[in-house]
Amino acid sequence: MLLGAGDDARYFQISVPVQPGNSGGALVDERGNVVGVVSAKLNASAALALSGTLPENVNYAVKSSYLLSFLESVPEVANKLKEASTKEKKFEDVVKEAEQAAVLVLVY
Repeated sequence: MLLGAGDDARYFQISVPVQPGNSGGALVDERGNVVGVVSAKLNASAALALSGTLPENVNYAVKSSYLLSFLESVPEVANKLKEASTKEKKFEDVVKEAEQAAVLVLVY
C-alpha cells in the first residue's frame, strides 16, 4: 500500500515485521536506496477491538521524500547524501551496504 493510516500520503504501509526498537531504521528498496524510515507499528489489540480481526505485520514508514529536505538542511549530512541507484544489486550486497550506512543518532 502506498499510503499510511487514514490515507496519509507521508507514510508507506509496510508488511515488514517490526519489533520494539526498529523505529528509525531505514527501509531500503532492492537497489539499496532508502525509500523510508520505519516509524510505527499498528496497535494490534486496538485494531482487534475495533474491527474484530487481528492484523498481522501492519506497520508504517515515513517516506524518504518527506525527510530529504530536512537532511539537506544539515550541512554535515547533506554532503554525504548519495544519488539514487538505478543499478540492480544482489540482496546480500544491499544488506551489506545498508548495515555499513547505518549510524546511531543521539538527540539531547
